Amino acid sequence: MIDKIYCAEIKPEMERQRIKLAGWVYRKREIKDKVFIVLRDSSGIIQIVFKEELSKEAYGKARKVGIESSIIAEGVVKPDPRAPGGVEIQGDRIEVISNVEFFPITKDASEEFLLDVRHLHLRSPKVAAIMKVKATLMQAAREWLLQDGWYEVFPPIFLTAAVEGGSTLFKLKYFDKTAYLSQSAQLYLEAAIFGLEKVWSLTPSFRAEKSRTRRHLTEFWHLELEAAWMDLWDIMKVEEELVSYMVQRTLELRRKEVETFRKDLTTLKNAEPPFPRISYDEAIDILQSKGVQIEWGEDMGADEERVLTQEFDRPFFVYGYPKHIKAFYMKIDPEDERKALAADMLAPEGYGEIIGGSQREDSYEKLVQRIIEEGMDPKDYEWYLDLRKYGSVPHSGFGLGVERLVAWVLKLDHIKWATLFPRTPARLYP
Repeated sequence: MIDKIYCAEIKPEMERQRIKLAGWVYRKREIKDKVFIVLRDSSGIIQIVFKEELSKEAYGKARKVGIESSIIAEGVVKPDPRAPGGVEIQGDRIEVISNVEFFPITKDASEEFLLDVRHLHLRSPKVAAIMKVKATLMQAAREWLLQDGWYEVFPPIFLTAAVEGGSTLFKLKYFDKTAYLSQSAQLYLEAAIFGLEKVWSLTPSFRAEKSRTRRHLTEFWHLELEAAWMDLWDIMKVEEELVSYMVQRTLELRRKEVETFRKDLTTLKNAEPPFPRISYDEAIDILQSKGVQIEWGEDMGADEERVLTQEFDRPFFVYGYPKHIKAFYMKIDPEDERKALAADMLAPEGYGEIIGGSQREDSYEKLVQRIIEEGMDPKDYEWYLDLRKYGSVPHSGFGLGVERLVAWVLKLDHIKWATLFPRTPARLYP
């Protein structure tokens, strides 16, 4: 391993200290007998100045390197308020590892082109900032889950039956059988609660939806929790405490990166429990009062949720949805059989649903009835129904779309920027 220092570690108080750096040429300009190279590594950027009078050899090499060339440079730290971070390096040695004569990404590149060369676009400091925030959100989730006594489990990705709905399944050949890519780990997490009580997983989920909205991907990362002995209100409390911790911890550790994308942190700072709770009935009343054409019993899409979020300056819950627009495994409200004990968490500023959760149906007979009502075959869910035969208990859970959370935290204009290589109905490459 190269004995080097990272760009972000260099401070003005290190004046006259000799250091070694390794990274990529982010920017370059020449003025008379000087070459200014802005070096990029995973921590950030720093300016290195190569002067002919200091080292003709290093100056000559610096003149020849192109954007995104990989180099190792040495020099002396010099404070300079005009330089990025208030400090620069007076370079006197440079080793060119790989010279790049022409880098295909330019400042006026289109979004489609950037996605076509996503493997190169990932080098951008702004993309790196998104991924750092995403990693920190997940780091925070793990911290909270460990502190609260949840066990991480590792469910399968190949499934034999639908979780969310047969129309959004990706079908594939599994030797001499038919299998599907996972839409959710939920059913398998439910099985795990009988031994571990509180479990969670982070897996990719796949939805064959031909939606082309700013919040849909065909492959996304899914943080899912299931817990025994919890009802809907218990699991909503878990959701708000988890999300709040994830957001506040990320603000603590990655404020600079977050502020690269959003200057106003109000809604993030406001993400402290308890989050507001409104019923589906109240949500419909609010939407109708604002002129939205929607009737009781209809599902809320991206447009309706966008209008609803204008009423809140923090995440909030909508609970008590009509059962016919929710999944078969959600428990029916015993006080109103038209409704399911389901709740979605919506993010403000137009971002809408980031979590879908519910109390699960724990009655064998009622679950069989719901499966049949949805036009499915109970035989396909035999093992899942067994969970209701042998020691069934009240239980609840939810799924958080990681990219949706990232998109809201960073105020991204499309969810595709929140993942390394986005998968949409129109994009499978690279």
